[in-house]
Amino acid sequence: MLKHACICGNNAIHPEHAGRLQSIWARLLETGLVQRCDRLRPRKATPLELQTCHSEAHALLYGTSSINRHKMDMSKLSALPVTTFVRLSCGGIGVDSDTTWNEIYTAPAARFAVGCTVDLAFRTWTGDIRNGFAIVRPPGHHAEPEQAMGFCFFNSVAIAARLLQTEHRVHKILIFDWDVHHGNGTQQIFYDDPRVLVISIHRHDDGNFFPGTGNPDECGSGPGMGFNVNIAWSGGLNPPLGDAEYLAAFRSVVMPIALEFSPDIVLVSAGFDAAEGHSANLGGYRVSPACFGYMTRQLTQIARGRVVLALEGGYDLPSICDSAEECVRVLLGDNPSH
Repeated sequence: MLKHACICGNNAIHPEHAGRLQSIWARLLETGLVQRCDRLRPRKATPLELQTCHSEAHALLYGTSSINRHKMDMSKLSALPVTTFVRLSCGGIGVDSDTTWNEIYTAPAARFAVGCTVDLAFRTWTGDIRNGFAIVRPPGHHAEPEQAMGFCFFNSVAIAARLLQTEHRVHKILIFDWDVHHGNGTQQIFYDDPRVLVISIHRHDDGNFFPGTGNPDECGSGPGMGFNVNIAWSGGLNPPLGDAEYLAAFRSVVMPIALEFSPDIVLVSAGFDAAEGHSANLGGYRVSPACFGYMTRQLTQIARGRVVLALEGGYDLPSICDSAEECVRVLLGDNPSH
């Protein structure tokens, strides 16, 4: 997961880089928090696991590195909306201008991100561990069934939820997404499923902030109507939103709906790009590490404390380290900061 990087090697123009994991991991080591945690052995998700939320062609294209590409049945790829990679201005290769592709390392990294998240969810569900934080990349919540985008290739949290349903017969799952960008992929995958309540709190700006989805009137369809909730902030950055708005939304919308739904497990798409330190185009909000800790603490009050966080976005290294540290402390039972 550290080796997935644009071949241009310039992190300054690619905010989703390995330093995100390295810095969070270094922080958890130096604060002694790693020593207090169980560490799970990582593994790659299988093609069949990927296909619980993605088409076979998508799983083939993005889950196979160049070394194994010759084994692929290329005719299956014709069904995909995008089958060709693009040359980026930096000289690298990408799915689009943001989402870089490394022929050797991206596919295994994306499969490790999914496998780690799935195992963490399974171990939490069975009671083997109390809760957990998957410190993984690339992120996943923008990945749609047949479209990689927004730094994402496979929707790790969605796949974990689907596998909890199919392999462990989990009845009700809450996916809460606090990444500053709307999780379009997650919404799309569960839009008609009443067993998965998806709640997203994100910057929307009337559809003018990436990815443009997540309007409050997108509430689900068919049997899933009412089980998709978007808290979509508009009004730009004047002033930038922060703890007051997030805490108000949590108290008045998120927790009442979550408590009524009464999920068996909570999966969090934990992006930290709403934290202070992110430029306007990447976030622009001012949510504090303590607020992320508070939201984590609130979520541990439901589903018997079965809460799994998986890293999504977040690109300002100091703020994502502070925020991740705060969340891990809360998961370990420490009091959140004020």
